[in-house]
Amino acid sequence: MRIATNTISDSVLAQIQKLSAQQARLQSQVATGQKITQPEDDPAAFGRVITLDTESRQLTQYQANATRALSVSQATYSGLQSMQTISDRAGEIATLGSGTASSDSDNAYAQEVNQLIEQAVQQGNTQLGNDYIFSGTAVATAPFTATRDTTVGSPTFGQITAVAYNGNTSQAGIQLSDTSSIAAGSSGATNTGLGDFINNLVALRNALTSGSSTAVSAVQTPLQNSENLLVNALSAQGAVQLRIQVNQSQQTTRASDLSKLTSGETDADMATSVTQLSQTSTAYQAALTSASKILQTSLLDYLK
Repeated sequence: MRIATNTISDSVLAQIQKLSAQQARLQSQVATGQKITQPEDDPAAFGRVITLDTESRQLTQYQANATRALSVSQATYSGLQSMQTISDRAGEIATLGSGTASSDSDNAYAQEVNQLIEQAVQQGNTQLGNDYIFSGTAVATAPFTATRDTTVGSPTFGQITAVAYNGNTSQAGIQLSDTSSIAAGSSGATNTGLGDFINNLVALRNALTSGSSTAVSAVQTPLQNSENLLVNALSAQGAVQLRIQVNQSQQTTRASDLSKLTSGETDADMATSVTQLSQTSTAYQAALTSASKILQTSLLDYLK
């Protein structure tokens, strides 16, 4: 049985092309350290890498969400803490003003409380970036609007006489994973309670201005209720921050795991790749040498 010359040539060339492709693939592995650069290199492994990459991208977004949530919670905690400092001082003044005191003392306390009111309104309208933190989901709206005495010539001209809450009582959830989210800001009850607290400060100032110890005593209970609200809100924010930080720790661990899994699928075994490259190169050179002899054989040589 005779074999056609072109059949032999085609077979030899096919083998050379196959060895050349293997050599190129191994050279790429050695140069890049990656064993998968195209889907055809290992379709199954490539599919697993795509799945891992998708999860990694989702995790990156959740990590950004957690960072944002922690910033919101920390800003909220800081604002509430400032409010509590104001509340503590107001409580001290209320205790002093409910006892026997001179009119000069009452007036001095009233002036101090007036400054506390201004501070409280400022703290209540605190922003994180461009967002008001105590407005619920109405983050573009300043939560507290102050009404001031506009009577020209009055001793109380320009003083805040009341505040109104302009935000809402909704809370925005921030997604921390596929199955969980967290409301990082303060609750609607806390936000409206801050407005009540500021109005309690106004009542305290007015009571001190009137010089009535009875009126001052009447404000103490509402002020204590506001103090309790602030303490509970601070405790809640502490718990929120702890949950976010635990979540961030879990995300960091999972990100490390995903990186290792991806590396296991894509990283080349350099020792093995170098050995295989050497073997393939040797085979390729041998094939070229053999092919040069075979392809030089004439048709007459096969007819003999």
